[in-house]
Amino acid sequence: MPTLLREGGYRFFFFSDEHIPKHVHIEKADKYMRIELESLKVTDNYKMTSKEMREVTEIVEKHKQDFLEAWDEYFNQ
Repeated sequence: MPTLLREGGYRFFFFSDEHIPKHVHIEKADKYMRIELESLKVTDNYKMTSKEMREVTEIVEKHKQDFLEAWDEYFNQ
């Protein structure tokens, strides 16, 4: 599980056997979220509040290009 970033108490990561569409997983304590990188669409949410979802989406948007490059590098080896 490659960790891409730790920011604001959140951990942003991929699983090693991912699938399309390109997405990132986010966890903080017992909370979890998955967001598609191209559209920034939340595709899974477990216990994240609306405020946390906005925070996470803003962080993903800020690092979107880095996450996409990391995805391509990791999965297109």
